[in-house]
Amino acid sequence: MGDPKKKHKQFTTPRVPYDTEALMEDLRIIGAYGLRNKRELWKVHTELSSLRRRARELLSLGSEERNTREASMIAKLNKRGLVMENSHLEDVLNLSVEDLLERRLQTYIFRRGMAQSLFQARQLIAHGHVEIAGRKVTSPSYQVRIEDEKTLDFAGSSPMRSPDHPIRRVLEVAEAKAGGEVR
Repeated sequence: MGDPKKKHKQFTTPRVPYDTEALMEDLRIIGAYGLRNKRELWKVHTELSSLRRRARELLSLGSEERNTREASMIAKLNKRGLVMENSHLEDVLNLSVEDLLERRLQTYIFRRGMAQSLFQARQLIAHGHVEIAGRKVTSPSYQVRIEDEKTLDFAGSSPMRSPDHPIRRVLEVAEAKAGGEVR
């Protein structure tokens, strides 16, 4: 188990470190989701592999125990927004890294239009301009749950809260242009 005072790795590195195709795919994902380094991507890979491993273990159980455990696992993943309410273990096995990365706070803020880029979204979070349910969140990798989506907003102490803030104006203009192009 190790000493609880000492931090341990929360990720596993790739088995084949210099696979060109895997490296290019990693760089594409890092750029598409504004990750800081490969370590953040490896954490998501590790989380996904542990979810899949647990789902495979449940598939090998007897029917009674499997049904109860499957229902609790699906309920937890549903709260995180990863699967639908009436999903099965096969849907958990079909999850991808992109599904987990879409639930990150950094990505969610950008997709919601609260920032112009993924990098600006990361900066807003790190500097304490974002709150969920009245609490500041400073971790870009925070997993946004379904109930958190309603309470996500700029922090009360943040100057970004004001609609007159220059960044908010730029976002509104960009949103208006995007809305005009669709019509």
